Amino acid sequence: MSVNNHGHDHGHNHKHVHTNNKKVLLISFIIITVYMIIEAVGGVITNSLALLSDAGHMLSDSIALGVALLAFTFGSKAVNTGKTYGYRRFEILAAALNGVTLIGISLYIFYEAIERFMNPPEVATFGMLIISTIGLLINLLVAWIMMRGSDTKENLNMRSAYLHVLSDMLGSVGAIAAALMMMFFGLGWADPLASVVVAGLVLRSGYFVTKSSLHVLMEGTPENVDMNEIVNSIRRIDGVKGVHDVHIWSITSSMNALTAHVVVNGEKSIYETEVILKKIKHMLEHKEIWHVTLQVMSSERHAHDSSILCTVKADVTDAHAHHHH
Repeated sequence: MSVNNHGHDHGHNHKHVHTNNKKVLLISFIIITVYMIIEAVGGVITNSLALLSDAGHMLSDSIALGVALLAFTFGSKAVNTGKTYGYRRFEILAAALNGVTLIGISLYIFYEAIERFMNPPEVATFGMLIISTIGLLINLLVAWIMMRGSDTKENLNMRSAYLHVLSDMLGSVGAIAAALMMMFFGLGWADPLASVVVAGLVLRSGYFVTKSSLHVLMEGTPENVDMNEIVNSIRRIDGVKGVHDVHIWSITSSMNALTAHVVVNGEKSIYETEVILKKIKHMLEHKEIWHVTLQVMSSERHAHDSSILCTVKADVTDAHAHHHH
């Protein structure tokens, strides 16, 4: 007997958060994209690599927000027989693409900065100072909008977009500092130095976003879930004799799923077994697991199996062994 659960109350709340996230993303995307174009033009006119690298970072912000918007649009598409989870995982692919883009941009900035350390060019510092100051204010505004109106803690897509904006803010601070150092102390290397600092920030956020999204794509156990604690909690429920073949993964941000084989006394009625399963699901909902599929087995037939994890090899000859497992 298998029983499935989706957490309907959560679904309603999820939809509300989803709409907020989308609205915040659209506003942020428009603001960042417009200013990114201004900053890129300003970087070329003033000949500042710090401004150009900050514009590069803003470009990655703009891509991040644009792809995140697409992800929410795709993610809300209806499920079908070909894609039973719909397009929800598109947002994880978007986050992975973001991360890789950030890493690429940062490596290019490092390459450009080396050349400028050796031959510092002439930079129009006053124009650089004005543009980078406005950039900082724009980033503060977007970060504030995101903090106020969206789910930057749980949603990987929103978090990656928010991280972009935060590190971009530091990039603007770096460009302001470089402009002031060149204006007052004539330090030509301040511009490439600021761009290297920005590139370091870009690389760091790119690495973490890529790592998190690959973990989800590899069906890894969600970071907010402790596998051993979940298994022990299921075992503690009255009527459960054992649990094995446990899989916990994320379908997308804030949507964790679990499948498991639960062993109960074979003499229990279907009604008594359903009561046990309902208790398990209720407990799992409190632990942020919303999509649950449990297979019930009798203790008389499955007394031998105590392995929590599935040990079946991905081999054609072994695949038939799964139902014995």
